[in-house]
Amino acid sequence: MRVPEPVRSDVAATAGRGPGRVKQAATGVFAFAAAASFLLVNVIGPFSGATASADYTAADRFDGEAAQDVEVGGAHDLAVARETYLVEAKPEEPVSTTASSGWAPPAITPDPGSAQAYAAGAVAARGWGPSEYDCLYALWAKESGWRVNAYNASSGAYGIPQALPGSKMASAGADWETNANTQIEWGLGYVSGRYGTPCGAWAHSQDVGWY
Repeated sequence: MRVPEPVRSDVAATAGRGPGRVKQAATGVFAFAAAASFLLVNVIGPFSGATASADYTAADRFDGEAAQDVEVGGAHDLAVARETYLVEAKPEEPVSTTASSGWAPPAITPDPGSAQAYAAGAVAARGWGPSEYDCLYALWAKESGWRVNAYNASSGAYGIPQALPGSKMASAGADWETNANTQIEWGLGYVSGRYGTPCGAWAHSQDVGWY
């Protein structure tokens, strides 16, 4: 004999699915509330109650004291000194008659070695030491290269000491044009009278470029 299956009522079927539907509905409500809260936080900023102002008042960070206070101990003196110097102009020399008349040095062969040997003895004879000869050597090496016929056509300076004009050396001897010894004697007299010593003349030449 076949026994018929019991028929489940709709109430029982619905009751079996009830807890799942409630949980699903609660989850949806929570998600909606969370999303709404996120939107409200972004739309209404946390500092929305603050107002901007064109006036700015600096905060007192140091209790009324200056930001930095430096004290320097001890006394300090500032001294300013100014050096003085003298500019000496080269004395004007008379126009050389030899240069203006077309004079030319004689055709001779200079002998600087012999001239220097004579000058060393002449320096010693005047009571000057070896250092004075060294100054004289440098001076006339610069002026003429110790050449007896050294001639500056533009100025008329002539001879080992570059006398200007060369005819000045005639006071030391008539052979001033060709005799190195005559030129040296005149040159030493000029140096002694104007600068005191050869080193004095050499120092002046180094300072201003001439003697």
